[in-house]
Amino acid sequence: MTEQPRKTAAPAPPGVMVIFGAGGDLAKRKLFPALYNLMKQGLLPQQFRVVVVDRRDRDADAYRDFIDSEARPFIDKDASATLWQELLQRIHYFNGDFQQPDTYARMATLLDELDKNYQTGGNCLFYLATPPGFFGDIALQLQAAGLATQKDGQWRHLVVEKPFGRDLQSARALNKTLQQAFNEDQIYRIDHYLGKETVQNILMYRFANSTVEPIWNRRYIDHVQITVSESIGVGTRGGYYDQAGALRDMIPNHLLALLSTVTMEPANSVDGNAVRDEQAKILKAIQPILPEQVLTQTVRGQYGAGAGSAAYRDEDRVDPNSSTETFVAMKLMIDTWRWAGVPFYVRTGKRMPGRYTEIAVQFKPAPNMMFHDSLLRREQVPPNTLVLRIQPNEGIGMSFNAKVPSPIPQLSPVEMDFSYSNYFGDGPTTGYETLLYECMNGDPTLFKRADVIESGWSLVQPVLDVWQALPPREFPNYASGSWGPQEADDLIRRDGRSWRPCKNCHVDN
Repeated sequence: MTEQPRKTAAPAPPGVMVIFGAGGDLAKRKLFPALYNLMKQGLLPQQFRVVVVDRRDRDADAYRDFIDSEARPFIDKDASATLWQELLQRIHYFNGDFQQPDTYARMATLLDELDKNYQTGGNCLFYLATPPGFFGDIALQLQAAGLATQKDGQWRHLVVEKPFGRDLQSARALNKTLQQAFNEDQIYRIDHYLGKETVQNILMYRFANSTVEPIWNRRYIDHVQITVSESIGVGTRGGYYDQAGALRDMIPNHLLALLSTVTMEPANSVDGNAVRDEQAKILKAIQPILPEQVLTQTVRGQYGAGAGSAAYRDEDRVDPNSSTETFVAMKLMIDTWRWAGVPFYVRTGKRMPGRYTEIAVQFKPAPNMMFHDSLLRREQVPPNTLVLRIQPNEGIGMSFNAKVPSPIPQLSPVEMDFSYSNYFGDGPTTGYETLLYECMNGDPTLFKRADVIESGWSLVQPVLDVWQALPPREFPNYASGSWGPQEADDLIRRDGRSWRPCKNCHVDN
């Protein structure tokens, strides 16, 4: 097959990226490596500068030394030293207290100077890489200092990291505060899962292939499984995680983002709001989980010791009597014509045997009376399964049935596989490159809108309420290195189904 010629993306427009909380892990692990990769691809203009905001009393050279040593391990080993140094020289250090109005007055002066010296066009991307308690205050302070105002063709965008609240009430309050300071179309709520190529490819795979869309519905699909499995524990995030838990940390954002992308109706265009309108419709169509259904449609778990790892309650900064869940499984149903009667099983957990994220679409079995004597094993003809691999080996796999070479008719399941790295090459990525680039260009497609955030929290709020009212008695209920609690297997087995075995995923030794 002849490969189609690839279009070359144009550099982002001139501008300044202001990073609040530039001394934290996000800046060194994701943001600066992503900026380097964008520069390497020629997607950052010469008129681009970075202002790093931090409370520490140091100068630009001291910060450059800091980020040089801290970010290096997260940059491609073959990185260009020249390009990296060029990026470092674009950094301007700004010492300030996020809560003091004087900080923002001085920042306005600095941004004016950068515009005059480097022709940044007055464009600003304010990135909140801070603890969530600062989000609202920073947004209001930016507005009070006139830094949220867009005029004379310039843009001002605000990027907010998750968590977007910790329940429905706080999410609504945060949205209200952000919208007091910025217009909704200036706010970019970032979910790094949406920056992954396979997530973006889901829409193109579904709607650009005539062999896929006609069977993407309840007539042909039996059920869908979405799994986000992590082999690591909470690490240094024990203080945050013990207040959040797996449900808050993963379901309203990452997993519902994957679900809405794989189930949405086709939009009229690739316009950001058109796509997000369809995703919002799906989230609103998910059947609410009633309080009396929580115990039968959801499962929570907490890892204990095992596989050479400590129990969750023994992790640093975790309450030794903690009832916080590190595993969640849920059964969801969508009330639309396309998906009526099709169950969606989602699960996520820490300290599991493998690290992988995938969406597995299992099709209904074909009529198989004529094949009873053709199977290698005396079983039903295996159903076809389509697997969208999000990480670590991004790609698409398909299992189907084929004849075994033999004089007698025999069937056996076989695999067909597409891997991004094999076909397009495996370029360095953090998952943030596309998101930063689209934010600079003002394309909101890959970002969460306020109504989507609130719909996600509306779904999980009844679960939070019941779990808070009925603390778990059996924690920990799964060993580190296992696939979660037995109750998760029971959840899907009651419907005559089972979790898909881990295939093509990274299993840790």
